[in-house]
Amino acid sequence: MKFRFKTQQYQVDAVNSIVQVFKGQPFINGEQYTRDLGVRKPTVNQGYKKGSLFDMDEDDELVVKTNLDDDDDDIGFSNAAIRVTDDCLLNNIKEIQVKSNLHESQTLDRTLGNVSLDVEMETGTGKTYVYTRTIFELNKNYGWSKFIIVVPSIAIREGVKKS
Repeated sequence: MKFRFKTQQYQVDAVNSIVQVFKGQPFINGEQYTRDLGVRKPTVNQGYKKGSLFDMDEDDELVVKTNLDDDDDDIGFSNAAIRVTDDCLLNNIKEIQVKSNLHESQTLDRTLGNVSLDVEMETGTGKTYVYTRTIFELNKNYGWSKFIIVVPSIAIREGVKKS
């Protein structure tokens, strides 16, 4: 199956802007990914029993064991960490904002991680194409292959499934 898109310059500009935010990030292939074991906290209802996830130390204090069974440690994998410094990220964003005649950011928005980015486009202008192509470009330039796409409605989600 082959898809044919009529590429618009504003779509290419949006993709390139996102990719340029991470300018300076080295390409890291999938073999160097790190496994994220997450944060494990005991819950009130679990309680203590010998040989479980919990144990007691010499001072009778509850200790959470870190050597878990194989079933418990298969949490998942993540992209390589962003190695670009915060100053470099902010400078990259400012360059893009100046070039696009947008208000310059003074700080990084860390609402969702190292940097929060939002691409806003009108309905019917090719958002699905832009984020799909962005995924391919980020993979090609930096080796990233894990992405989370948030869509605002069921109709858009169903359209995305078809794409």
